Amino acid sequence: MKTSTRESLIAAARSDACLMRLKESLSRRVAIASESQNPERRAELFRYLDEEIAPSVAGIGFTSTVHDNPVDGAPPFLIASRIETGATRSLLMYAHGDVVSGQEGQWQDGAAPFLLTESDGRWYGRGSADNKGQHSINLVALEEVLRARGKLGFNVKLLFEMGEETGSPGLAEFCQIQREALGADVFLASDGPRLNAASPTIFLGSRGVANFELAIALRHGAHHSGNWGGLLKNPGTRLAHAITALVDGRGRILVPELANPPLAAAVAKALAAIEPGEPLGPEISPDWGDPDRSAAERVFASNALEVLAFETGNPRKPVNAIPGSARATMQLRFVVGIDPSAIVPAVRRRLDALGFNDVTVTATREEAMPATRIDPDHAFVREVVASMTKTARQAPAVLPNLGGSLPNHCFSGILGLPTVWMPHSYPGCNQHAPNEHMLVDVAREGMALMAGVLFDLGGLEQ
Repeated sequence: MKTSTRESLIAAARSDACLMRLKESLSRRVAIASESQNPERRAELFRYLDEEIAPSVAGIGFTSTVHDNPVDGAPPFLIASRIETGATRSLLMYAHGDVVSGQEGQWQDGAAPFLLTESDGRWYGRGSADNKGQHSINLVALEEVLRARGKLGFNVKLLFEMGEETGSPGLAEFCQIQREALGADVFLASDGPRLNAASPTIFLGSRGVANFELAIALRHGAHHSGNWGGLLKNPGTRLAHAITALVDGRGRILVPELANPPLAAAVAKALAAIEPGEPLGPEISPDWGDPDRSAAERVFASNALEVLAFETGNPRKPVNAIPGSARATMQLRFVVGIDPSAIVPAVRRRLDALGFNDVTVTATREEAMPATRIDPDHAFVREVVASMTKTARQAPAVLPNLGGSLPNHCFSGILGLPTVWMPHSYPGCNQHAPNEHMLVDVAREGMALMAGVLFDLGGLEQ
């Protein structure tokens, strides 16, 4: 069996040679236009698994199978496993190979969605941050540990999905069906952003998300505002006030059932030293949201009700007429303690109580994504934190949950695993927008951090 010190492994994972292998594999993966929101790219979803991931993981000792989705017409899954003789511990890792629309023609000069390009310490390309770059880092880290000592010291199972950007259709059902194949002791994956580019980070779950539409239709067509102004109820005005019945002008939620759950002591402790924000990002509004909570508590431990879109009349070409209808798309990000099935009924009761019976409320997602988190003091969390601290020579930021939403309930709930996410991206990565990119320095550090964690999980020679 090959042996190597931990220090030499970390040095190898940080090396230029390792970085070039990562860039080479990521270039191939970005070139596959696996847009899950585009029906014309369906074949690319299968190609990503069949022609790219399956051969890549086979090269480091995994056997894999591509599975149909239990939901008719939904994208496929891949399960790969590496089982080592005598290993008593199993790790499940997750990734998604699908991406959002490439938005061709909107990228900066020299960059394009399905061509990996480098400029000013950044790798540009669709999926470079979400999620191809992140799972490519983890695959390189696995390879480096195997290269260093010939074995991992534990079993690994990989789950790839190709529909995360369309709400992970079928993932919950697939996890239920494949409980035995996906059975493990702990879960470790990479998605979402770090707290900021300079801070190694883990998060232990995610906020839930529920989208719903408010709509009001008072009459057919528009009517001249000079002839009818003051006589006809304006749907835009009605809808604006219906929104302010749900959330006030400072972002505070007014629906009693959707108010913030009490702040758990372990969560408050974990967030005490956390300062959200990114130097190149927007300035945080200090007077927005719950005035009794810190900025970190507002984004990682609180609910937020947002107006994503509002339309009445013709915003691009207004006319002097009272519109007949209005609609708004709303989104609630929520933490553990909120029942997803109770969100739309609670909004309905609030509007009815204040006289907005003419406003309809309709869920716009097939189902809300539940909120999840594990105890920040869980033994697996402590194990990962200790390893990352040893590698980075600084303790990582520990977030009880991501401010965004991921299908973590499939792993923590259905599979019953303690879940730790180690992101390799940062808030300014232009995720889902033109010019999506990965920071090269963060990629280099990410390989070292993940290699260190995988090395330490093996519990072999140090």
